[in-house]
Parts: sequence; structure tokens; C-alpha cells
Amino acid sequence: MVGDKMCLTLYEIDARLVEQCTYTFPELFDDFFFNFIANKKLQRNRIKFPLPVVRNNGTQKLQKGQWKMDPFFRPQGYYTLIFDKEAQMKYSKSTDLDSVIVEKIYLRKGIVEQYWFDHQDGIWELNKIRDISFKESYNASFFSFLSRFFANRGKGFVKNPLAYTGPDPNGEEVATINTTIPADEWSSFLPEIPGEMIYNILYGQKYTETDRKILTFRGLANGAETQLIFKRHGKDWRLEKIVAY
Repeated sequence: MVGDKMCLTLYEIDARLVEQCTYTFPELFDDFFFNFIANKKLQRNRIKFPLPVVRNNGTQKLQKGQWKMDPFFRPQGYYTLIFDKEAQMKYSKSTDLDSVIVEKIYLRKGIVEQYWFDHQDGIWELNKIRDISFKESYNASFFSFLSRFFANRGKGFVKNPLAYTGPDPNGEEVATINTTIPADEWSSFLPEIPGEMIYNILYGQKYTETDRKILTFRGLANGAETQLIFKRHGKDWRLEKIVAY
């Protein structure tokens, strides 16, 4: 809430976490969450215990003493986001959000573990964990496809040649270029090819039965971003373009 005092906003400076208070700016979810996954004390303080955990058609209540620090995607140094269109990317910068869901997408298990956060009295808190199957997700067909896409390292699912927009991959041009690259070079623009799990953050973007999906890889430290743009072909998907920043 603008004008309210908000404490426990932590910033990592010279490898140390320093507590600061702000008085004029609302807390963006990303600012909160990157601190939430970096600091054990803050994480425990921003969870509503007993925490409901909904899975296997039942609900358990997790007590504070049972919680273990979860660094989410911090150790790997990047995270992934899924959008239907570019306009949805602006939602993460909104100060009007009152709920956000962070998803752990287990590609081999076909399960999405959702972490539900709400924004009340000027602070973000985790209030529920819920498991759903791929079939229950709006991105069901795309998730199932990604499981096969990454397992096969993209073989058979990449347009050749592949459209590319970004810095010159050969280092010959400084400005952004539009070109094509061989299909087998698609993964060279990623920090790694995901295996077991990817992430998604639902800032409020509404998914539909669209024929286009954007899978974004975003670095935590260097700010590097790569967008994989997929299009549906019949019952399957194909990587059509890479956009790098």
C-alpha cells in the first residue's frame, strides 16, 4: 500500500543481506520473491502457518517447525516464464496485483506444484500449496509437449532454419540482427536444457487455447533473457523463433 511503512524488504549487497524499510513505494512481487528465496528468516516470516498443502485429494496443515528453506530457482541462476503473447510480460511490473502463483512444473511426473501468494496490508505472504495434474492446467498440451521436447533435446520439433533476433551469434555485428540459424543450434542460447523441472509465475496472465506460446528464460544475475517462440501444428508444437536480449 502506498504510503504505508513496509519492513523486511531485504537487498543483497556485497553478499550480505541488509534490512531496509521503505515508506513510499509498494512492494513488487518480484522484489519480494527474490528476497523470499534468498533469506531463511524472511521466508519463514512470510508464510501463513499452519500452511494448507492440497494434494492427492486431501489437505494437510504444515506447521512452522516442519518448513524447510526452499531456494526455488535461485541455485540454478535463472527461471522460466510462459506467455501467450508479449503484452502479458508487463504484468510482473504491476503494483496492483493482489495474488500471484509460482509454479514448479515437473515435466516427467506430469504434476504442477502451485505456490499461492497473496498481498494484504502491504506485504506478500505464501498462503497455500496445491498440486494439479497437467490435465487440470490451461497449458496442458504445451506442458506435455515440453516434456518430450526437452527429453529429446528438441530433435524433430525445431524449424530449420530457425528464425533468430538478437545479438549477432557470430560476434560480427554490435546491433540487434534478424537472421536464421541451423536448427541444432537452438539450445546454445539457453543456460541449460531443462530436465526434470521448469518454473512459471502467474502474475495474472490469462491463458487460452492459443496456437502460440512463448517460453522465456530469464537470468537472475546478468539479466540475460531468451524467448523461445512455439507454434502449434496440428496436435503438436514446433519451435519457430528465438529472441535473445
